[in-house]
Amino acid sequence: MTTPTIVDLPELVAALPAERRTRFERIFRVDRVVGRCRVPQAMRAWVESQFGSVAAVERQTVVRVTNRVTFDGALFNPLRRWRPVTLYDAAGCQEPDRGHPSPVVERQAQAYAAFADPARLTTEDVFGRVRGEHCITASNIASWEGLCAVLIFDEPDPLAFTRAHLRDYFRTSLAWAQQAHQHDPQARYFVWIWNGGLKGGASIPHAHAQMGLGRGMHYAKVELLRRAALAYRAQYDANYFDDLLAAHDDVGLGLRVGRLRGFVYLAANRPKDTWIYGHALDDDLADALHDALRALIERADMRAFNVAVLTPPFFPPRPDEGSSADQEDWSGFPVIIRIGDRGAPEMRSSDIGAIDLYAHNTISIDPFEVKRLLD
Repeated sequence: MTTPTIVDLPELVAALPAERRTRFERIFRVDRVVGRCRVPQAMRAWVESQFGSVAAVERQTVVRVTNRVTFDGALFNPLRRWRPVTLYDAAGCQEPDRGHPSPVVERQAQAYAAFADPARLTTEDVFGRVRGEHCITASNIASWEGLCAVLIFDEPDPLAFTRAHLRDYFRTSLAWAQQAHQHDPQARYFVWIWNGGLKGGASIPHAHAQMGLGRGMHYAKVELLRRAALAYRAQYDANYFDDLLAAHDDVGLGLRVGRLRGFVYLAANRPKDTWIYGHALDDDLADALHDALRALIERADMRAFNVAVLTPPFFPPRPDEGSSADQEDWSGFPVIIRIGDRGAPEMRSSDIGAIDLYAHNTISIDPFEVKRLLD
């Protein structure tokens, strides 16, 4: 099988040696089903034009992957990428009756101007700003955490970045975290996120990332991942993250990105869901993120995205905290980058619907295709 697809996943798993198949199946459940329908005569010409053939629509294969450890889940049907969508018209967000910018557009323009001159026109943390070579911190004017900052890039285009940029973004973020911890020694739990473009969730077009340093316990989804990994270790006497990487290697979805390892995730929450394991918020991690993002942008047409860096606590608990923080077991938990595609910026519809939020994620891009593009 020289060019496998997601449809071939059950056969790939069945062909594994017994020990590797057991490891794969204790992490993932794979179900493959066929969806059938009838295309009426009046629709046939349109279906052929939109989807390539009537047969492809009348008999569709869906592969459902469920992570038994974390209960992430993905429903893969690559045919869904050709479903009809509504695009923004040439008027964009302009009011059609007058042709003048709407109040929303005017506010966005003001915010964009502020990010172009952040030292004068953005709020700063009470302990000051951190200035890197290619970025500067600002306090988030609408806080989502007690200590949270915006990392404003000098380069406004979220698709224009170099290795030097990303190395500097991480170095500046680490310096901010250290200053934030000095300001509040009980703040230990760090998260770094980058919404690439408006479609990626950014409220302002000028490129920027965000970071937070929390108290008490880690952010819910990171803590859930830690507890799931501990339960896996207790049950199987194995490191979950090592086994997760090995399971993806076994079916051909493992990656080497720079000096680090990763994979295209089978239980994806967004298309092109790519994981990279690192050791710290360092240059190796920055280089790997650069290489993966550049490949996804230039080869896989990703133009809006999300990036998250998930880490164990940055700082040890204080002896006088009097909480359960000193009993948390983070052994074997790597620094993790996750990347996800958020769809074409010109699409009016959201890339996330009710089924993604409340049931199982729907994914229209074959992870094996993404792997080949990343290679």
